[in-house]
Amino acid sequence: MWLKPEEVLLKNALKLWVTQKSSCYFILQRRRGHGEAGGRLTGRLVGALDAVLDSSARVAPFRILLQVPGSQVYSSIACGATLEEINQHWDWLEQNLLHTLSVFDNKDDIASFVKGKVKALIAEETSSRLAELEEEPEKFREALVKFEARFNFPEAEKLVTYYSCCCWKGRVPRQGWLYLSTNHLCFYSFLLGKELKLVVPWVDIQKLERTSNVFLTDTIRITTQNKERDFSMFLNLHEVFKIMEQLADVTLRRLLDNEGFDLDPDLQEPSQITKRDLEARAQNEFFRAFFRLPRREKLHAVVDCSLWTPFSRCHTAGRMFTSDSYICFASKEDSCCNVILPLREVVSIEKMEDTSLLPNPIIVSIRSKMAFQFIELKDRDSLVEGLLVRLKQVHADHPVHYNTSRDEDMTSPMFHSTSMCSDHKFGDLEMVSSPNSGDSGTEKIPWLSPAALITSCRWSASQSPDASMSREQIKISLWNDHFVEYGRTVCMFRTEKIRKLVAMGIPESLRGKLWLLFSDAVTELACHPGYYNSLVEASMGKCCLVTEEIERDLHRSLPEHPAFQNETGIAALRRVLTAYAHRNPKIGYCQASASVDLCLSRPLQKLQSMNILTSVLLLYAKEEEAFWLLVAVCERMLPDYFSHRVIGAQVDQSVFEELIKERLPELAEHMHDLTALAPISLSWFLTLFLSIMPLESAVNVVDCFFYDGIKAIFQLGLAVLEANAEDLCSSKDDGQALMVLSRFLDHIKNEDSPGPPIGSHHAFFSDDQEPHPVTDIADLIRDSYEKFGDRSVAQIEHLRCKHRVRVLQGHEDITKQNVLRVVIPDVSILPEDLEELYDLFKREHMMSCYWERPRPLAPRHDPSRPYAEQYRIDARQFAHLFQLVSPWTCGAHTQILAQRTFRLLDDNVDHLIEFKAFVSCLDIMYNGEMNEKIKLLYRLHIPPVLKSLRNADNLKPLKHQFAKAMKIHHTEAGYQTKHLASNTHLRALGTCKALTENDQDSQSPLKNPLLSTSRPLVLGKSNGDADYQKQLKQMIKDLAKEKDKTEKELPKMSQREFIQFCKTLYSMFHEDPEENNLYQAIATVTTLLLQIGEVGQLHSSSGSCSQECGEGLQASALSPEQDSVFAEADTATIPQDSHAFPEEAEGDWTVSLEHILASLLTEQPLVNFFEKPLDIKSKLENAKTNQYNLKTVEMSRQSQPELKLRTAEQDGGSLSRVGHTKAQPTVSWVISP
Repeated sequence: MWLKPEEVLLKNALKLWVTQKSSCYFILQRRRGHGEAGGRLTGRLVGALDAVLDSSARVAPFRILLQVPGSQVYSSIACGATLEEINQHWDWLEQNLLHTLSVFDNKDDIASFVKGKVKALIAEETSSRLAELEEEPEKFREALVKFEARFNFPEAEKLVTYYSCCCWKGRVPRQGWLYLSTNHLCFYSFLLGKELKLVVPWVDIQKLERTSNVFLTDTIRITTQNKERDFSMFLNLHEVFKIMEQLADVTLRRLLDNEGFDLDPDLQEPSQITKRDLEARAQNEFFRAFFRLPRREKLHAVVDCSLWTPFSRCHTAGRMFTSDSYICFASKEDSCCNVILPLREVVSIEKMEDTSLLPNPIIVSIRSKMAFQFIELKDRDSLVEGLLVRLKQVHADHPVHYNTSRDEDMTSPMFHSTSMCSDHKFGDLEMVSSPNSGDSGTEKIPWLSPAALITSCRWSASQSPDASMSREQIKISLWNDHFVEYGRTVCMFRTEKIRKLVAMGIPESLRGKLWLLFSDAVTELACHPGYYNSLVEASMGKCCLVTEEIERDLHRSLPEHPAFQNETGIAALRRVLTAYAHRNPKIGYCQASASVDLCLSRPLQKLQSMNILTSVLLLYAKEEEAFWLLVAVCERMLPDYFSHRVIGAQVDQSVFEELIKERLPELAEHMHDLTALAPISLSWFLTLFLSIMPLESAVNVVDCFFYDGIKAIFQLGLAVLEANAEDLCSSKDDGQALMVLSRFLDHIKNEDSPGPPIGSHHAFFSDDQEPHPVTDIADLIRDSYEKFGDRSVAQIEHLRCKHRVRVLQGHEDITKQNVLRVVIPDVSILPEDLEELYDLFKREHMMSCYWERPRPLAPRHDPSRPYAEQYRIDARQFAHLFQLVSPWTCGAHTQILAQRTFRLLDDNVDHLIEFKAFVSCLDIMYNGEMNEKIKLLYRLHIPPVLKSLRNADNLKPLKHQFAKAMKIHHTEAGYQTKHLASNTHLRALGTCKALTENDQDSQSPLKNPLLSTSRPLVLGKSNGDADYQKQLKQMIKDLAKEKDKTEKELPKMSQREFIQFCKTLYSMFHEDPEENNLYQAIATVTTLLLQIGEVGQLHSSSGSCSQECGEGLQASALSPEQDSVFAEADTATIPQDSHAFPEEAEGDWTVSLEHILASLLTEQPLVNFFEKPLDIKSKLENAKTNQYNLKTVEMSRQSQPELKLRTAEQDGGSLSRVGHTKAQPTVSWVISP
């Protein structure tokens, strides 16, 4: 196989490798100890060493090296396990490369060319492997080549699939190709000489829907922040839409909702995602949602078949779903018959004789003496073989046996579940835990509640009328008859009949057990004996924020119920909540207090959700059973509900609003803003109506929820709104509408409840003044099924997927608004420009998530952090943005300046900066006064931002380089530097010296930072030296008056740092219209500041500076012919003038910020340069166009060396794609805003 070229020092490898073949540029070698019949001792040792190493460290026995004549360093380019394999690579090199290398004159070009070609071969092999996974590999490979050429993405951008279609621009269709990749939707069209390239990141899509227009009945519409685009004329529009929906969902959840989203293992690596993977994910999602199974379940097969249904005495057509731990069946006719068979319940899976009446039958026997017959199974043998392997694995992981004695009366309605020795029995099934878990029985755990809490509450005769008890007995009898005919375990036949029984209300004696069966929490309970007890013991006695919140809410959970008016109920509730928080710290103890109304952008009231739900579970189930029911609800039945942002609840709330528009159009038309219902309807989903309906009625809703899932809440919510539609339409405002709903829900009664009524203490309003009609919960539930029960699970999941995009983008908009709200008062940049900057900042973060592996210093989007900290960028990302939007472009020096700026902004040294810091810096560059800009530049050139040169010898070449550069540019501009040390500058120097002598106290303005005034000095000839000194003194006094007394004093700048400062200024003036004047001005200022530094140095060394010292300074001033900084001489002959670059006292040469600013203010061109208005809009437009190109160029530069080819096409067809480099023309990106 071809290898990414890596350097090998051949000198140290001669003892381990033997050369088999060689040419001018390549060497084929064999590992010692391989392929030798006898072999010497060295070969045997090497062979033994390779043999004992594991497969990951083992070395291939053959390799090919690239050798550049005259170099001791070689590069490995191929390896092989056999001689035949390595010879194929050798032959390819001889036939395709060897004769071509002679055209190169430079040896480095040869190495670059070969390495580039090898990398191209590797990339092509990778593309081929990915293409083989597609349905039509050859066509996909051709499309992949076109995709790469047209859009010039980095190699990490994986093409998933492509389609021919039309993109509508107004009323004009553009025929072209739609490319769907892991992070982008791309469209390319070339029609009548016009080329169109459209790139839309998935994370920018706010709505994805199927719609129609005046020309076509079915189109796919993509909505971004400011634009809508329609795509049509697909051969299979349904397939295209499903793939687009999956890609948008996966990408948005991966990048924007990683708080509560665990990606499927097959989709962990975006560069490996295929169309097949997405289709499998969609099928998996439907399978888990339909049967409400754990997320870890992976679907293996979906097979059409028929199941024998004894209650109808016929075979029912449907589909069999097989996964890791389950066999499930769903009839083709909705709600006709569903079956869930956990493999732990299965005893055997057998093939029966194939007959004309029973084609391809199998029998699945379970432990409760039942058998399920499936027929018409295609590929029966492989299906049964896979099932038997998984059955064996499940039994090995969770050993079980059942009691053959018929001690239990199978007609009994009670489903025994005893915690004795952690064994659980349902019917005649007995689950036996592992031997070492037998000590977890209740006799050793005195705190474990032995029964459901409701059994300890005995109602008085007056509270339990005979009529209610007789109705309860009738329900028990009906359920008893059902168990006999349809089964009593988790493997029962689930039909429309059982749904009607659930809608009537489950008897209290059976409620907890049936909740366990319907939710399949009984499987988790049996598979994890002792788990709950260990969690309780591990979490008991620990104190943290979660436990404090739990303690605060314990006595708010059903305080009216007798079961929670004593320590027994409170302690059980505490243990269950604490154990779950310990099990799942990502959720912990969630009370939906962080929920936000996306449309109103205001916080909702804190909802008591998890504690209320757990309290109700404890009423009807034992403590350990209640824990597993809570696990089922939080992790399977209500995914993403109990998280920091309650995304799942908000998604379902958005789905509910669409269902209102569809099923209750008159109400939706009257209530223009349906989000007004959110304050009350969101609690329907978060608490399953438990917080806003009397408890005896709300438990019937929970019954339906455990059987039908979230569908029951949707249809019941619609039924509530329909029952109050007339009053809602006549309501005058939102408050009155909420009052109508609250009063209605508070007066829903359960006539069949054997216990006393317990009111809803969480109701929004209470109204005892006017009587309100009473509604029976059974009637309301029946109406909900009859009128709104036609929605299938697949339809609901599709709506959830659609609205998840909207909700996540809504959160992104809120984050953006809050960040801008904080930043806008502190900067002068216009709000619309700040929005553009935020989008660029966020996109830069996203592009690293697209194409780079996550780095510890650059974490992904974290929605749990404060708004301003959710997006942060590292030094590399900051450098890209700095290059795009900063006005201080310094050519090759820009990268260095960006690094220093990042270090300055990274005040907490976590190697990440936020948007506010980034914008504050830009605000100074664009809108700051001259002194603020100079102060920023000054801080960029002093420690700790500027890393000091530790070696003094490094200074000399730096001086020489700087002097040469200054000399060259001034010569080209036609300026002479011989008059730089004029009398004017010496007068300024003397003035600064005198000021330094006279202002020695700590309040001297020369020793303190500068805040304002950028008034230039006016050097008039009439007033002479006195006028100049007067102006300079007055300027410094103004600075002292306006400075901030509390600001920390900036350290002075050393000579080394000053030279770096001058280099930056010099680079900033390049390509400026006033470039020549600026070069002359900065040369003047540089010379002046060098002299000022010498004054300070001489003053500090002598202790006092006399008049003689000043005269000596003027006498030793540089003559026009002896300027050591800008002398017209080669750097090798530049004199080391002690005054310009003092070596003996180098550490004492310093200038302050005040010195630098005072000197810069003497030159009007410099003042004009720093005070001229700068337009950020043009920079932003350019950045939007080039941001992707800059990232792509960097990624390509990292992955491939630059090839210096003079004859790129001379090697014929085999080298037509030299180096596989993406050196395509710059793509004109059309990025969707």
